[in-house]
Amino acid sequence: MKYLLDTNVWFWMLGMQDKLRPSVKEMLRDAVASEIGISAISPWEIAKKVSLGKLVLSCPIDKWIESATRPEEIEMFPLTPEVAVESTKLPGCFHNDPADQIIVATARLHGLVLLTSDERIRKYAHVKSFWA
Repeated sequence: MKYLLDTNVWFWMLGMQDKLRPSVKEMLRDAVASEIGISAISPWEIAKKVSLGKLVLSCPIDKWIESATRPEEIEMFPLTPEVAVESTKLPGCFHNDPADQIIVATARLHGLVLLTSDERIRKYAHVKSFWA
């Protein structure tokens, strides 16, 4: 099974694993890079939080992202025109956060299970998700 990590889960996996549920830690530890991925919007979300002073990293953001997106460790799902369009046509009622819309659209189009701690996403019936 392939998993898409919500931005917070990806960040926690890389340095704050105590925030993850034990079953998720085990799942991620046992997974290979071809089984886990992130949306291309996730590095932007991290960089944006750093630029706004909401997140402090131990190294410059460009170095952090370079290290955190090595293809041998995680798959990057691009923001394609299909994902962009799907994010605007999500079925049912979904909140207005564009990054979350892109992440959900990516999971839906690629048939991925979304690992997230975001309750709004977990309650959304039109994407497979697992509580991180």
